[in-house]
Amino acid sequence: MDRITRLRRDQSGMSLVFVGLGMMAMLSASMLAIDVGMLMTARSQAQNSADAGALAGATALVYDSFTDHSAGGPAVTSAVAAATANQVMGGNVAVGPADVEFLYGPNGQMNRVRVTVYRRADHGNPVSTLVARYFGVSTADIAATATAEAAPANAMTCVKPFTIPDKWIEKQTAPWDGDDTYDAYDNKGVPLANPDIYVPATQSGYTGYNQESERGQPLMIRASTGNNITVSFYFSIAIGGLTGGAAYDWNIANCNTTIMHFGDPLVSEPGAMTGPTISGAEELIAKDPGAYWDEGTKTVKGSNGSCSTCGSRSPRVFPIPLYDPIVYDSGKRNGRTADLVLANWIGFFLDHVDGNGLYGRIIPIGGIYDSSAEAAPSGAFPLAIRLVK
Repeated sequence: MDRITRLRRDQSGMSLVFVGLGMMAMLSASMLAIDVGMLMTARSQAQNSADAGALAGATALVYDSFTDHSAGGPAVTSAVAAATANQVMGGNVAVGPADVEFLYGPNGQMNRVRVTVYRRADHGNPVSTLVARYFGVSTADIAATATAEAAPANAMTCVKPFTIPDKWIEKQTAPWDGDDTYDAYDNKGVPLANPDIYVPATQSGYTGYNQESERGQPLMIRASTGNNITVSFYFSIAIGGLTGGAAYDWNIANCNTTIMHFGDPLVSEPGAMTGPTISGAEELIAKDPGAYWDEGTKTVKGSNGSCSTCGSRSPRVFPIPLYDPIVYDSGKRNGRTADLVLANWIGFFLDHVDGNGLYGRIIPIGGIYDSSAEAAPSGAFPLAIRLVK
């Protein structure tokens, strides 16, 4: 009887029970600390992969083709390539053409790209666990989705210091071409019988340049010799408070990061600045001498991408500011010949210089989105590429 009592009261060996329970708790905590942390990292990496794919797809919409949504088109192939280039826990994500979708944005255009990437068992590439496998959970499924859009931009940077007029409907000497002059009034301010028509980007029925319809159109620009509003004549302007020939030359050959908006006044430089224009343009071409216009794809090829401020595109692709011809014409008739107001931008690939002319192609261009500024008008030429989801 005493032996039974002693055995019942004996607590020797209980430490082993506590050690066992402690080991279980430690393993559980390790599983949470290691596997949950690893899965959170995997989820973050998968999101990076999806983000990269969506941004690449939206970029291809702007620079390659806004309308080609096919499986072999530039938007889809760029999205898939960028997504798979970003691994998740050292393994490739599963993403194919079917995982790239094109969606309508708030402006009614199909300008959004949604990309979904997977590391899941049903795609043959789940993420392996480290500790949880000892508790029967050997893999975990990860997926991520991102949406990017190419929407009208409301601001621009790296703008060159010369401006040409925005496009109008030519009525005097139709059809519209590079030698046309905007004419809506006679010298006394009386409207002409059949005036040229300009509708700004801020209004319905915009008459100006378009990313797609003007893609690849040849354009030669040269210094204005008077105050006529001519398609190919530019006026020199000062950007970012920098004035004078040396600053003007630098602004052409480099990127002035001053941000410009619709409706900004453009400050004229005195004189035509022909010499600094040609000098700056030649220096810019020398930075990327192999770049050329490919008519088959209507894109710039052969670029070395040596532009630290413009991503992978050639430094020879840049925005040219457009001024409002109506505002300038009104100022001219009232003796204010420097009334230049920013109406839009076009993208321009500088092909070569000949004499005092800059020869190139109109090309799509990306802009920026400035949350502190007014919304972009529907007629904005540049498109801002950004993640929306």
